[in-house]
Amino acid sequence: MKAIIQRVMKASVTVGDEVVGSIGRGLCVLVGISRYDTPKEMEYIVRKVLNLRLFDDDGGKRWAKNVMDKQFEVLCVSQFTLCVTLKGNKPDFHEAMGPDLSQQMYQEFLKQLGAAYSPDKVQDGKFGAYMQVDIQNDGPVTIPLECVPAGPNDVKKADKRAGKQSTSNVKSDEAADSSPSESQSSPGASGLT
Repeated sequence: MKAIIQRVMKASVTVGDEVVGSIGRGLCVLVGISRYDTPKEMEYIVRKVLNLRLFDDDGGKRWAKNVMDKQFEVLCVSQFTLCVTLKGNKPDFHEAMGPDLSQQMYQEFLKQLGAAYSPDKVQDGKFGAYMQVDIQNDGPVTIPLECVPAGPNDVKKADKRAGKQSTSNVKSDEAADSSPSESQSSPGASGLT
């Protein structure tokens, strides 16, 4: 699962002539769901979105407060194009989860964000629609975040390794790796590519 988290002064989503989601200060989160994602990856991204310290405190100390501390809003936009692979110059989206399953997972993602924070502070666009997203990035501050699930090849390799290890080694490895594998840039990263 991938997320592009942007600190914003305001953000909105328009479908046709209708504004379907709009926030003031807070975070705009573009969300890409891959075909191997599970609730484990989703829970990790929810936790990070709400706990990343991207805001100043009242004394002006930078990177001190999260969106909940500041009581700011979150606007989420489902974006399968984050799961792109390139074949030359042509984008390929076969790594994205199919529309029916990804819609269910995206709705659960929104539900968990609201439950962990406040449902009235979480807005979204319109799943599967052609949207215009207006983002006034504050900083700019943009944090790319990825939680990589185990794909079929990784699962097979892990099973083979586990078969060669003793039970005690497997248990200690599992305890040491209690979070999903992740790839995250430094807090100073900015800009979309």
